[in-house]
Amino acid sequence: MAKGFRGGMGMGGNMNHVVAQAQKMQRQIEMAQAEIREMRFTGTAGGELVKVVVGGDHQLYEVQIAKDVVDPDDIEGLQDLIIAAANQALKQIDETNQERINAITGGMKMPF
Repeated sequence: MAKGFRGGMGMGGNMNHVVAQAQKMQRQIEMAQAEIREMRFTGTAGGELVKVVVGGDHQLYEVQIAKDVVDPDDIEGLQDLIIAAANQALKQIDETNQERINAITGGMKMPF
């Protein structure tokens, strides 16, 4: 028998505590993610000539385009601004999610 082995009895209570803590963190993460889904994130581009609002649920809720940026001869430029603004807002969702998870887990990587 290995030195210090006690038939597994000494580890049971500690393991139950670890599992309980992991379950608690998982519930906290799920709650944080539910809160984030209700939040709105704003992305801008072109010096705020284009603004989009994206929900934490990754749905696009609003697009505002300044008249100054609408040029029928440069549709691609407008498309690029919309994409840039949307990507900025989506990045904010990911960053907020990661910040919340890190606050709960202390930066520890979790399997869920």
